[in-house]
Amino acid sequence: MKLYAKTVPQTLPAWATTVRQSGDLFEIEINDEHPDFQSLLEELETEIEPGTSGVKTEDLCSRLSIKMSNPNLCKLLEQGLTLISEIAPLPDYKQLLDEGYQPDLNTADAQTALTYLQWELDRNQQRSV
Repeated sequence: MKLYAKTVPQTLPAWATTVRQSGDLFEIEINDEHPDFQSLLEELETEIEPGTSGVKTEDLCSRLSIKMSNPNLCKLLEQGLTLISEIAPLPDYKQLLDEGYQPDLNTADAQTALTYLQWELDRNQQRSV
């Protein structure tokens, strides 16, 4: 299992290793078969929703003194904004508009929605610093 974190303590448990650091992001490899890790999972296990038990990432990271990063969401937002910006200039899209296609929401609306999500994510990360 891998975790991506913004901060990592000087000493990690025997079952966790910092694989690499890229900028301000640490990649941590976890040996999820290690008995000490299994014990920690059992200790942290909770009912996440009715009928579903597991360990919340935030609880695990708190115990390890790791500040999580969510590069997947940030990366997806970036990719989504890029893809949406590539739709508007496409001849096929322009042709649809010329033929009377009038969606309730357009590509600019989609860009705005993703931008708002990006701002909210940035704001939440700044609050947790």
